Amino acid sequence: MRIELEKRANPSTLYSILSPFLALGLTVIAGGIMFALIGKDPVSALYSFFIEPLLDIWSLHEIAIKAAPLILIGAGLSICYRSNNWNIGAEGQFIMGAIAGAIVPVVFHDWHSPLVLPLMLICGMIGGALYAAIPAFLKAHMNTNEILTSLMLVYIAQLFLDWLVRGPWRSPDAYNFPVTRDFAPEAILPELIASGRANLGFAFAIIAAVGLWIMMRYTLKGFEITVLGQSERAGRFAG
Repeated sequence: MRIELEKRANPSTLYSILSPFLALGLTVIAGGIMFALIGKDPVSALYSFFIEPLLDIWSLHEIAIKAAPLILIGAGLSICYRSNNWNIGAEGQFIMGAIAGAIVPVVFHDWHSPLVLPLMLICGMIGGALYAAIPAFLKAHMNTNEILTSLMLVYIAQLFLDWLVRGPWRSPDAYNFPVTRDFAPEAILPELIASGRANLGFAFAIIAAVGLWIMMRYTLKGFEITVLGQSERAGRFAG
């Protein structure tokens, strides 16, 4: 007996809706089995992961803080993948963007101005984009595999950050620990609400994700990216 997998002629609307929930359910089941195999209570473990953090306001703030950069990274990578470019170096691009954004409050720490935060955001975007441009340039002009180059650049970014905080950017008040100077209040995003640590970065991430969805669905640029991902030859023919 031979078993073959064939692509559906017409995608199922029902399964398109259910697929994320099915994936989540299978993940929970697999996770429960793994906890059981190592001798832990699966229900208690899964409750600690998925339910307990939602019942505490402090935990919700911490989730928002950690989710904001992941949402931004995921939104950006989705554009790469739709264009059939396999960028897996987002961690390195995130690090280099953070380093570029930190130049203003770390190097010019005596400068206090309302312009500090906007400049940090602009520098962060430019730094991440330029670092992502390296594997893009190598692929476009030298036909280099972007999977390998973007991955290897992650390690370079990590080592560069480690060198900075242990060397030229190490705070003189850190008792020799590898950290930078504390950011001034002008260099910190305002909090969403007064009773927690979550800041406007979470709101920026949601706005960026929605904006990119609108671009991909309703604009010419989004259509061009989709066409390029589906057929490189068609994209080249269209310029």
